[in-house]
Amino acid sequence: MKRDVQIIPYDSITHQDAVINLWADVFGYETAHNEPRLVLQKKEAVDDGLFFVSLSRTGKVTGTVMCGYDGHRGWIYSLAVSPKLQRSGIGSALMNHAEKTLEELGCMKINLQIVENNKKVQAFYETLGFSTEKRISMGKHILSNISKPLKGKD
Repeated sequence: MKRDVQIIPYDSITHQDAVINLWADVFGYETAHNEPRLVLQKKEAVDDGLFFVSLSRTGKVTGTVMCGYDGHRGWIYSLAVSPKLQRSGIGSALMNHAEKTLEELGCMKINLQIVENNKKVQAFYETLGFSTEKRISMGKHILSNISKPLKGKD
């Protein structure tokens, strides 16, 4: 079912609790570096305007997409849609909004990462024109930035 989707910039005062609940429902985060409150604090500190929420007609948060842009590549993070509303066009609308925003900034390529065996999510991104690239994704946790709150934040 396609629907009109209202997408606006994330606002911590208005959206924080709803986003935390949505992410817990969709992602079930279990690692400290993905703790929603910490992720939101870190994104707010960057203040790049690249975090969006979709809203229902009543103003309820129905989805999120967080983006990043470093001047070379864009990244998609935290695309989430309320499980009851998945397959209704919200995820595609959020992705289209993210892509358009990154394109307007001059982005030439958008990357994203998904868990290797998540075929459902992989198929979704393929319908949007993404393809699997032969890359090795490596990461390193900076523990000193995970366990402490941001300065000026409680």
